[in-house]
Amino acid sequence: MTGGHQTLALLLFSAFVAVTLGITTWVSRGRHGSAEEFYAGGRLFSPMENGFAIAGDYMSAASFLGISGLIALYGYDGLLYGVGFLVAWLVVLFLVAELVRNCGRFTLADVVAARMSERPVRIAAGTASVTVSVLYLVAQMVGAGSLVALLLGQTGEAAQSWAVIGVGALMVIYVSLGGMRATTWIQIVKAVLLIGGTVALTVLVLLRFHGDVDRLLLTAADRSGHGKAFLAPGLRYGGDWTSRLDFISLGIALVLGTAGLPHILSRFYTVPTARAARRSVVWSVGLIGSFYLMTIVLGFGAAALVGPDAVRRSNAAGNTAVPLLALDLGGGAGSTGGTVLFAIVAAIAFATILAVVAGITLASSASVAHDLYASLRRPRGKAPRSEVAVARCAAVGIGIVAIALGLLARDLNVAFLVGLAFAVAASANLPVLLYSLFWRGFTTRGAVWAVYGGLFPAIGLVLLSPVVSGSPGSLFPGVDFQYFPLENPGIVSIPLGFLAGWLGTVMSDEVADEAKYAETEVRSLTGAGAV
Repeated sequence: MTGGHQTLALLLFSAFVAVTLGITTWVSRGRHGSAEEFYAGGRLFSPMENGFAIAGDYMSAASFLGISGLIALYGYDGLLYGVGFLVAWLVVLFLVAELVRNCGRFTLADVVAARMSERPVRIAAGTASVTVSVLYLVAQMVGAGSLVALLLGQTGEAAQSWAVIGVGALMVIYVSLGGMRATTWIQIVKAVLLIGGTVALTVLVLLRFHGDVDRLLLTAADRSGHGKAFLAPGLRYGGDWTSRLDFISLGIALVLGTAGLPHILSRFYTVPTARAARRSVVWSVGLIGSFYLMTIVLGFGAAALVGPDAVRRSNAAGNTAVPLLALDLGGGAGSTGGTVLFAIVAAIAFATILAVVAGITLASSASVAHDLYASLRRPRGKAPRSEVAVARCAAVGIGIVAIALGLLARDLNVAFLVGLAFAVAASANLPVLLYSLFWRGFTTRGAVWAVYGGLFPAIGLVLLSPVVSGSPGSLFPGVDFQYFPLENPGIVSIPLGFLAGWLGTVMSDEVADEAKYAETEVRSLTGAGAV
């Protein structure tokens, strides 16, 4: 890209950053420092506002950049990520949204601790929530790095590194100054921008092929070099039984993981009632479903118009397929139309990353302060204002960790990294959440075992998998301690989480408190006594 075009793109970036910092400053002036204000935005958002914010939280760099890139490279097999991400919302809508809103205050641990011994449960759930959040943050950082490097015409490590550090610094400012209210408005603005940009690109792709979707798919298949195999299952996940199992493992993780993501669960506390939480999910499912349908068109459009080889040359994992497609649709490299469209898409993708990292950082800092700090240090009855101060400090610490890991993992596909975060969420958070809500005999030991019994196997299997060592695309290609053949651990670690929770309960001497379960059941189903 020429210097003038880079300047335009940077101006658009800067405009979005200025607007979001303005929102943060405006919100931070009018707030008081209560925990409810910081964690839940005072529970004042309407279902539509919260639905847009949930969509903004969920439609991440993995969705916009990663899934479209995987479709451009692998055709049908890349499309299955989008299906998994969308179907997951049915689990959230029918099993989780209303019950979580009625039972908790700010975090996942609130739901579990309502009928258990608080301290061990909060420490376990808080640890799992922070781990999932950091894994998810790394994916966004990697997306930011590859995007800004492409925008500046630099593929060197220095450009990516500075992009990662910049995103980390901004997210810490958003969260520590503005809390949930600023984060929510940033996510609403980003959702509108992202949906608008995706609609525009989809229309342009379809216009290029005169509305003939069949011709779009056949052109993509021809350009891919794989022919009809590009439109059939098996290009990435069908070579042998290991890759097929890997695909099943990924599918299970994507469908079950959303209901265990801390930053999604925390959004249900920002509305006044459980009915509003359910209506929020209906809004978000409509927005997210439309978005994923459009990413399919963008992915095959990138394969047809840009070509998988050009996408790979720009970024081996495919993370830059959509910006390159925008460049082509506007008239190609060097044209004003192409560069304007490229800059707009890159700025929207950057906005996507900033909004999502703000939501995740807020959720993880809430887990550190409200669950870990409150359990380990704070005397009972002390005012929660100090807890909010701890949450702000935690946001800084989490930002530093996410930056360091983002620099390490910069060559991995962002959708794939998010798949790992989903696997850990489904293994560690979902079993304890479902057991707490639906199993009368569930005990404290069962809750702690369910969290650690899913968390440690999930992380351990990832460390021993081809992701970390033993193959050319690994984090450490020069060494080999790969003992687990699958890239996604969900097929093993999710059942282990449920098994550990059951085993801990049946081996426990503790008798489940029937009265507390009855209270939790009534509260979760009716909202009586909900905060």
